[in-house]
Amino acid sequence: MAFLFGEDYFRVQTKGGLSQAQTMTAYLGGSAFQTVMDNPVTAYRQLVQQYAKDLSGKIVDPKIASAEASASFKATPFSAATSGLMPRLIGVLFKRIPKFGILLGISFVVGDGEVGLVAATGASIMSAPFINPVRMVEKQQRAFFKETGAQKGVWPILLEAKAKNFAPLFRGTIPLMGHSLASAVLGLVGQPKLQKIIKKEVGTKTSLGNTATNLISSAVVSPIYVAVTNPLSRLEVIMQTSAINKSSINLGSAVKEFVADTKQFGMRGLFRGQGIGIFKAVISLSLFHEGRMFLGEQFKDRNEANGWVENNTVPPYLL
Repeated sequence: MAFLFGEDYFRVQTKGGLSQAQTMTAYLGGSAFQTVMDNPVTAYRQLVQQYAKDLSGKIVDPKIASAEASASFKATPFSAATSGLMPRLIGVLFKRIPKFGILLGISFVVGDGEVGLVAATGASIMSAPFINPVRMVEKQQRAFFKETGAQKGVWPILLEAKAKNFAPLFRGTIPLMGHSLASAVLGLVGQPKLQKIIKKEVGTKTSLGNTATNLISSAVVSPIYVAVTNPLSRLEVIMQTSAINKSSINLGSAVKEFVADTKQFGMRGLFRGQGIGIFKAVISLSLFHEGRMFLGEQFKDRNEANGWVENNTVPPYLL
């Protein structure tokens, strides 16, 4: 991959019809669109998983956890639905630029720009230190709804973390790496490949277009994705929703809590949040790729209309 902000980074490629900069912009735009639209579902899923324990620390029935999550939303619907949104939007830059930058960068170095397994693995590991602090702040914002009925401010969270040299912001990094890898492999690599197959096999025989095939492929990938990531998501929630000014919950303790939940409530304990997770994954994946494809097509059409694809040139407005 050309040096970031170098001329080749902005040069329109003959294959694909986009420059690396335009591809990155399309990914970021799709991510921002998805973030705003799926935030209420994201917030609700965290509460369902977080309320696995009551205030005394006792594991409760999944039905009770779901009821308490619903009660939090009914009590303060706007605050609950928008909780964590600002860190997530800021995270589009702080999380997605490193992740997508590494992902697309590796794909251009080892291949022809096609996102593959090697790029997904590298991006998942190398971007985790950038992503984790944002996810920690996001979860902390809605971690105390049950006690306060309101989301916690970003500044107080950062001040608490500063008192401990910001170390709490990196709680849950190990499960995040696994979560991020599954997300990249299934969501960023698998879904687009599956969509191409569906579009080729089904789209040519029916009137299904990009949006319909995008939704179908997301619906196929999402149950697999959630089955793989739900346990990792649970570990993240356990490790990242404990109070910053108190002792942290390490990975071993989080695993023991997860195992205890499974022993007590069986498959219902194992798959807390699985149903809403599948719904969220279908919506999130579809929205992300819809936004990404829309922006990519706009860039491509403009490049072709101005002859920048054939000439393999840098658009004048980027010079």
